[in-house]
Amino acid sequence: MQKARQIARAGMFVSGLLAILKIGVGWMANSAAVMADGFESAADVFTSGLVLIGMTIAARPADENHPYGHGRVEILTGLLLGFVLFGAGMLIAVNAWIGAGATPVPPAAYAIWPLLVSIAAKAGLVTVKYRHGNRLGSSALKADAANDAVDIVSGMVALSALLLNVRYPERFPHADRYGAFVVGLIVIATAIRVAYEAAMHLMDTMPDDASMESIRREAAGVTDVLGVEKCFARKTGLKYHVDLHLEVDPEITVRASHDIAQRVRERVCEKLPWVADVLVHVEPAPGSDTRYSPPRPEALR
Repeated sequence: MQKARQIARAGMFVSGLLAILKIGVGWMANSAAVMADGFESAADVFTSGLVLIGMTIAARPADENHPYGHGRVEILTGLLLGFVLFGAGMLIAVNAWIGAGATPVPPAAYAIWPLLVSIAAKAGLVTVKYRHGNRLGSSALKADAANDAVDIVSGMVALSALLLNVRYPERFPHADRYGAFVVGLIVIATAIRVAYEAAMHLMDTMPDDASMESIRREAAGVTDVLGVEKCFARKTGLKYHVDLHLEVDPEITVRASHDIAQRVRERVCEKLPWVADVLVHVEPAPGSDTRYSPPRPEALR
């Protein structure tokens, strides 16, 4: 978690420098596309700050009121990040669309350099954030990486629009403004995807079929486990909590069935590092008479 926070802080620093560079150069070079990309980088500073705060709170240990820990804050951060990006994308798109009706002034050619620097820097951040986000299972860090990946796409769109406007000012007089509008649309699309993924985790959506099968496989591999009837998993932060219904010999003692359940819990947590804990329910294997018969009155007496 400490590494993830360091990455988030580094992302804030890089995005802040890029925002200053692109907004300043875009304003001097009269490029709406470069300025739009700069404002997007400025929004990245805010979103990376949200990620940093979310991961700091999520790292707190479980307590009496939060037995599953504080990890859901990290998922909420991803949802809030989606809303922030949506608002930023709308502002960029609306501003570009309104400005497209004004008399165009061709931007200066030197405005391409901040975009080239931004694309290279964001490519490095995406690689680092995705790698550590997947390793830690951090929704917020992966959402931040997705946002940086979109920055690369938006930077390339802005660069293409700028080159068209500089190279062919008569044929494409509004290319720079339309490029800024497309950048806003890209940010909006990213915001919807990020918010959707976070919402699915908040709704206790289970992981993919391959992950669920790996839980069943590890549980069934424990000695004396006769079957896995049910298997559920929900994300409570950086990891998943699992509910398992095991089938065992109905004739064994409670102590023996408890030992089997404990071995299953330990094996799943050891073999699958993305699992935080396992709650095991022990049930009699099929084929036995498991019907409940209430005691006779004389037996109670």
